[in-house]
Amino acid sequence: MPEMLDGALPGLMFATLVVGLFSGAPVAIMLMGISLVFGIIAIATGEMRLVHATLIPNRIFGGTIENPVLVAAPMFIFMGLVMERTRIAEDLLLTLQRLLRVVPGGLGLAVVLMGTILAAATGIIGASVVMLTVLALPTMVAGGYRPSLAAGTVASAGTLGILIPPSIMLVFMGDLLSVSIGHLFVAALVPGLLLSVLYVLFITGYAALRPEVAPKAPPPPPEERKGLLKDTVVALVVPFLLIILVLGSILGGFATPTEASGVGAVGALLIGLVRGRLNRKVLFQSADGSVRTLAMLFFIFVGATAFSYIFRKVGGDSFLVETAQALNVGDWGLLLAMMAMIFAMGFFFDWIEITLIVLPIFAPLVAGMDLGDHVARGDLVYWFAVLVAVNLQTSFLTPPFGFALFYLKGAAGDVVSMGAIYRGIIPFVLLQLLVLALALLFPEIVLWLPGTMTQ
Repeated sequence: MPEMLDGALPGLMFATLVVGLFSGAPVAIMLMGISLVFGIIAIATGEMRLVHATLIPNRIFGGTIENPVLVAAPMFIFMGLVMERTRIAEDLLLTLQRLLRVVPGGLGLAVVLMGTILAAATGIIGASVVMLTVLALPTMVAGGYRPSLAAGTVASAGTLGILIPPSIMLVFMGDLLSVSIGHLFVAALVPGLLLSVLYVLFITGYAALRPEVAPKAPPPPPEERKGLLKDTVVALVVPFLLIILVLGSILGGFATPTEASGVGAVGALLIGLVRGRLNRKVLFQSADGSVRTLAMLFFIFVGATAFSYIFRKVGGDSFLVETAQALNVGDWGLLLAMMAMIFAMGFFFDWIEITLIVLPIFAPLVAGMDLGDHVARGDLVYWFAVLVAVNLQTSFLTPPFGFALFYLKGAAGDVVSMGAIYRGIIPFVLLQLLVLALALLFPEIVLWLPGTMTQ
């Protein structure tokens, strides 16, 4: 029996992972359970020594819990929650709605622009979707917008923060792939902004062709125009100041992402204090929300770290490489298969689960790829990481388990139906897949900006 298991453990472990993912069990516990069971089997069959198992806690604490790079994650989350609690983002959205209300699709454009600014300032998906839903969705529906378009606009704009830096997902991806997070931020910036531009073009074109689905709001009365310029300047300066502090310091080479996250957190606190909206309650809620979010993320991280360690010890890297070679589809076929698998997983799993499970498994396959002149070997890992990030955008919007859809429905109540939400996200998912295809065909979209900054 032990001889039969020799060499078969990686395949059995991978198959058990696939079954476990669809079992409905909590992902962190499922990963830990699989790691424990196959770790015991590996020791019993001689595939792994007992001393290797004793190193797992050190790997978890040294590689995850005590990882200085991952300090950026709680700081970015805290910064976003402070901005939400002090209503800095709310002021900006209301001002943009006043500015664009007479433009075809103006309310939708305001939501997309707000989502883009929020993404570049915070990157907190749940908070962004809920805030945009509460503040913008009822206004859009009351203004005659088709509910499906309004819901799709809010959900897609609220998820831009998963791609546009400073993205929490990019922080985790950079650490998992052992690459520069700052370089990864720069590589993801252009695809993220391109996606935002496509959203704007779609809403503008749709509203121009079908004015009844996104009618223009009536011009504001004269009394509302007073002070609009001052309100606009104040509302725009605050978030842009944070964006300059965070992204500017990273792109300019003045700070690492970890250092910039601390600067951003302090900046959000100071802005809230100056605006007179920072108090003990806001501070406690922001800190509590950050800790709760990080506890969930790191619980999964611990399970994924244990799984990856055991999987490698039983020969998982060799198993995947040999399986890929046996398929005989070439590097391009393998890359497309990876993208298709990630997209399919997005229908059922959250980005954190997909990232922590898939990236360590796919990393050795990507390292062995040779795409010729299309992408240089040194740029391959960054290009692949951004492709995965664009692909994972869809996981927030694709039913049945798109988290942004549930955030939106929970905050919207009876304003829109679940059917309208599902119909509304279709064009935006197609736009996300378009950006993925463009990044695949034209890698300069990803690699141009990092290349100009390293010259």
